[in-house]
Amino acid sequence: MLQHFNPSSTNPRRAVQAWQILIAAAMNRQIHSYKTLSELMYGKPVPNVMSGILGHIAFYCVENGLPPLNVLVVNETTGLPGDGIPVSQDLNSSRESVYQYGWYNLYPPAEQEFAAAYERNQSE
Repeated sequence: MLQHFNPSSTNPRRAVQAWQILIAAAMNRQIHSYKTLSELMYGKPVPNVMSGILGHIAFYCVENGLPPLNVLVVNETTGLPGDGIPVSQDLNSSRESVYQYGWYNLYPPAEQEFAAAYERNQSE
């Protein structure tokens, strides 16, 4: 059965969606603002929803020794990732490692994998 993302999709499910968008951005050496990413995912700007979704991706990357894919999403005004998102102090180096990684050679994570990584890191 064909599935679609919808407004009630959970953060782990939305992390799967964001992952697809962000690996394409990485392969094209692009970044997104929180606004442009939410427009791609929801069809309109949706404020204050991306941190939970990107947190799932961030913790999954940390646990699996992957470059921090979440650094490709920034605040439109500051050009920096949000406060609650774990990133290295050297943002340019982190982005370059994301751009250089062979994301298309990696089997995409399932929403359960995102949820498990997020849960493990919330309890620490």
